[in-house]
Amino acid sequence: MQCPDPREFQPRLTVWGHAWRLVVMVALSSLVWAEVRGKELEIGDWYVALDFCLGIAAFVLVHFRRRVPVWVAVLTSIMSAFSGIAAGPGLLAVVSLATRRRGREIGPVAAVSFACAQQFSLITASDGSKWYDVLLDVGINVVATAAAVGWGLYIGSRRELVWTLRQRAESAEAERDLRVTQAQTAERNRIAREMHDVLAHRISQISLHAGALTFRDDLGADEMRASAAVIQEKAHEALTDLRGVLGVLRDENGSPLTGPQPTYADIAGLVEDARESGARVTYEPLPAGSVVPDAVGRTAYRIVQEAITNARKHAPASAIGITVSGSPDDGLTVVVRNGFGFGPTSTPGAGLGLVGLAERAELAGGRLRHGVEGDSFVLRAWLPWAA
Repeated sequence: MQCPDPREFQPRLTVWGHAWRLVVMVALSSLVWAEVRGKELEIGDWYVALDFCLGIAAFVLVHFRRRVPVWVAVLTSIMSAFSGIAAGPGLLAVVSLATRRRGREIGPVAAVSFACAQQFSLITASDGSKWYDVLLDVGINVVATAAAVGWGLYIGSRRELVWTLRQRAESAEAERDLRVTQAQTAERNRIAREMHDVLAHRISQISLHAGALTFRDDLGADEMRASAAVIQEKAHEALTDLRGVLGVLRDENGSPLTGPQPTYADIAGLVEDARESGARVTYEPLPAGSVVPDAVGRTAYRIVQEAITNARKHAPASAIGITVSGSPDDGLTVVVRNGFGFGPTSTPGAGLGLVGLAERAELAGGRLRHGVEGDSFVLRAWLPWAA
């Protein structure tokens, strides 16, 4: 896995972040200068002035450590070779560089920092220092340099870990929101298909009976009442189906649609209902005793329902032929055939019925085709038996 750029996980410095770093640098520089001020005074006032000038320059330069970390670390280390006041900025620059966790940068800079620290120790060493004093200074400088690099590496690792966890959390939230959106979209599409398939069928029946009343002027009062009763019954069935479809929208628990869903066995009732409405329908079902899974049967039912609805809309006077065949090995095949109508229909349609049926078939793992064959319009669907 490719490591992120250090600038991506470096936190933005606040006023408080600048303030406490400045306090630490001043404290460290004060401690170092307090230890060597006597020796510097012995060297001369010019050296004291040089120490202060280099120290102030280091304090200014260290503020650019994130822009040019290597150069700032090297320059502040060189300044600390001659200035005790520059020790604080030099240490901070090395720690800051180590947080980047790049070995090709840390190694050379750590070597320069150690050499400069050793040089400052030699300049400020007391006259007549023994060999073990020099060895002690070397040990102290090695420990100090290693501590600075180690602390920087720890801070960098922690920053990267926090950044990685934050990225994972944001990615997880984004994936969760995407899944929720996809689930909501799928649910809306499902409800839209149910509303279209159920209501289009019922309303087409109402339109068919109401249209008959407009063309028949020879009906008596009893016949008019009978036709109005049929329209009322179909409207009541449409409202009942609508309540069942919309029940899921009002259910806070997201439970399935209220009421039993249609299966393959209900196709016979659908055909009989269409016949009672005046349609000429022939139906060839599966052999007696065939057991069709509910999911497949429900999709087949919706396909037949939409096909009858389309035939009523676009070919009101044509005969409809429905054939259902298949087996567990071959799958379920539904063929609906109807002739062409004699002119445009007055029943409005959105033109999405066949699109919705194709989506239903694909979701069930099947396929749906439709088109003109000879003098008939044929809708042919295949569904896997265990969909």
